[in-house]
Amino acid sequence: MVQVYNFLASWQLFPEKGSYEFGERPRSAIYKIESAEGRKELIISHNWVTLANEAFASQYKFMADGQLNPFDDHKLADHIQAVFIDSISFEIHFYKSGQVTLHVVHEIMPNGYLKITQQGTKDDGSSYTNTETFHKQLSVLPYSASVAGALIKPNEEGMIKHKALTAMEEQTNMQLNQIRKQIELLALQAQEIQKRKDLSLMIYTANLSFKPNIGQTYYLYEKNNGDHMLSLVSPKEWGGSGPFKKFIAAVKLLADHTWMEL
Repeated sequence: MVQVYNFLASWQLFPEKGSYEFGERPRSAIYKIESAEGRKELIISHNWVTLANEAFASQYKFMADGQLNPFDDHKLADHIQAVFIDSISFEIHFYKSGQVTLHVVHEIMPNGYLKITQQGTKDDGSSYTNTETFHKQLSVLPYSASVAGALIKPNEEGMIKHKALTAMEEQTNMQLNQIRKQIELLALQAQEIQKRKDLSLMIYTANLSFKPNIGQTYYLYEKNNGDHMLSLVSPKEWGGSGPFKKFIAAVKLLADHTWMEL
């Protein structure tokens, strides 16, 4: 069972990494591989939720001895054969009436992900290939997955778990949205503070011939020599003939001694 060790885990599906030529694309899934204690028998169980929020579950056992063994679910196959190529890949062949009806390849990728490739035949006789990628779970979630495996039946426990997970997702998504809005508000406030800081630095390096009063409106200009000038006189009052190159902004001194653009 040494070669099996790398596969014994619960694997969570990357829905966006899958490609499907047959069957319905799952929204989320778990693929679990276990060994029966003291035997060469493996147990594969998988549950998944479709894009239509339907939950399904399936489980089957097989001997990991490379031999052709009887298979319980005769709707899918009469016999099953599991062959371990090495410690990072193994294949399962499902036989019916002496013909391979489904070929499933399991591969541990260099990044540690599990890639499952399913090759089979549709009802019309044409072939298909489905590919799914999983990452190893630290804890078991209520989904697992492959849309073209053994006979699939809705599972009441899976439905109950799915409803609980859906409620959890709604609550956590709502909380995350609230936090995002708070972060966005804080970001806007930070931008406003930075803007006031930059404006204040510009004004405090400008030419001041008087002491500004809090709450009073002033006018900031750029002079011909590039310096800045703060004045009580508005551009209209200068009448276009003021001693400045351009008008920058009307500003007001706040109680914290920062300046705000009006």
